[in-house]
Amino acid sequence: MYPDVQGMAPEAKFKITRVGVKNVVKPIQVRRGDREITLVTHIDIFVDLPPSKKGSDMSRNIEVISEIVDESIAMPCTGIENLATIIVKEVKKRHEYATYAEVNLSAEYFLTRENPGGRKTVERYKLIGKATMDGEKIRKMVGVEVIGMTACPCAMETVRSILKTEYDSEVLDEIPVPTHNQRNVVTLMVEVPEGFTMEADDLIEIVEESFSAPTYEILKRREEGELVLKAHRNPKFVEDVVRDILRRILAQYSNLPDDTIVVVKSESEESIHKHNAFAERITTMKELRE
Repeated sequence: MYPDVQGMAPEAKFKITRVGVKNVVKPIQVRRGDREITLVTHIDIFVDLPPSKKGSDMSRNIEVISEIVDESIAMPCTGIENLATIIVKEVKKRHEYATYAEVNLSAEYFLTRENPGGRKTVERYKLIGKATMDGEKIRKMVGVEVIGMTACPCAMETVRSILKTEYDSEVLDEIPVPTHNQRNVVTLMVEVPEGFTMEADDLIEIVEESFSAPTYEILKRREEGELVLKAHRNPKFVEDVVRDILRRILAQYSNLPDDTIVVVKSESEESIHKHNAFAERITTMKELRE
């Protein structure tokens, strides 16, 4: 019989909030209606650790992943967030000493889009699923990471003022003028209460509509010009992006319960600065309604 080193008492008896494994890569099969896709998924699993136990039994996490995720190849799951929920229940069960368990899944995801010229392109996104179990309470969330474009409204108005002193033209009040642009990365996470469903494609659409403009892999000259014009006709701060997403979430998911959690993060990679701009809101549907 081999010694159980993990079960020994540690010298420093402090609780650990989260301990586990990160970046386990597995394929999963997802079926939504008549659509079935394979996702190459990165999986993180954590539990808390009591002060009486030296280490976590991490091999149990890998066992759970292998058993449940491998099953999803033969029997597809109904969503990345639902798979996270199945995993978190089993992880909590196998770590009998844990009071908390957490599972995070992320996967590359592709959708066909039309660029400004009507050309079909395959665009890349990220799907996110999360489930936590605190005591017996389970929360699951589904989310997306989307890349888009913002045009700075502050620089635009400053440039407009400069040009008006040089050219004294009323036309400048009616047209977009030069400003600096940013690549904006948004992460949107929404809790999925029991009995509710949520489509990641809808979340992606909400985010893309909240940028100054979407971005595309393929743009020819005319298409590129039209996209730049679209962004400059719709200048936004990172704060604007977050607020517009929250407004659209509130309108589209008005039936969600008050305690439903919503998380929105917007980060702009600045073109004229060496730093990034960032905005975030962590809230509930009740707070948004109020």
